[in-house]
Amino acid sequence: MNVTTFLAMLARDAHVARRNSVQLAFQTLLQPMMFVFVFGRVMTSSGLMSAEYKALLLPGIIALSMIMTGTWAVTMPLIAELQFTKEIEDRLLAPMDLEWLAVEKVVAGMIQALVSGLVVIPLGWLVMGGVNMKGANLGLFILTALLVAALSSTLGLVLGCSVGQQQVGLMFSMVMAPMIFFGCTYYPWTALAKFPILKRVVLINPLVYASEGFRSALVPQSPHLPQAVILAALFAFDTALLFFGLRQFRRKALS
Repeated sequence: MNVTTFLAMLARDAHVARRNSVQLAFQTLLQPMMFVFVFGRVMTSSGLMSAEYKALLLPGIIALSMIMTGTWAVTMPLIAELQFTKEIEDRLLAPMDLEWLAVEKVVAGMIQALVSGLVVIPLGWLVMGGVNMKGANLGLFILTALLVAALSSTLGLVLGCSVGQQQVGLMFSMVMAPMIFFGCTYYPWTALAKFPILKRVVLINPLVYASEGFRSALVPQSPHLPQAVILAALFAFDTALLFFGLRQFRRKALS
């Protein structure tokens, strides 16, 4: 691999992301912030929900924002470059292995997802009027954030190489929407105790482990899946999605 070429492409994608930062922020942060305000501020201030709910909600919102940002940042440019602008043909001429073109996309998506997560933490905390994060584990939070960022960008790689232009809307309604509502973003996994079948089915949803991972790191006193299970599942999803995404990218790029 030509490291200089890799870094140059990464710098180019960073420049494009900066130019579209306002649009990207509205696309990925508006909906989570509305949920934060309605459920974390309005519902708790009115007494319809307990104040402790804010501590359960914020980690899920962080996970949701990172997944949406990283997935969108990788999926949409890939769909355009592979099917519309054909820009990928120019990139294939770069002096580095084909798979590293996809890895560069993944790294760029990870960076954007991490930035999104870091932005959501203070925004969510301010909108909700403060969240008790006593006992937060910084090391576990950083590790979880890296794994979730990788999850979002590798998922974007798979979707970007598997979905056609005409199927983008269907992708978000059939894939992303179920992931969000059954991803334990607005409630802990233990809240599904009265739905035993659903409680087990949702474990195939990677967003569950992202949400529960941030809960275990930021609000360890709240109910959550065991940390070892969370980290192992996130690593397994990252590995599987990267492997499948690289295979799909090679097939699409050379077709």
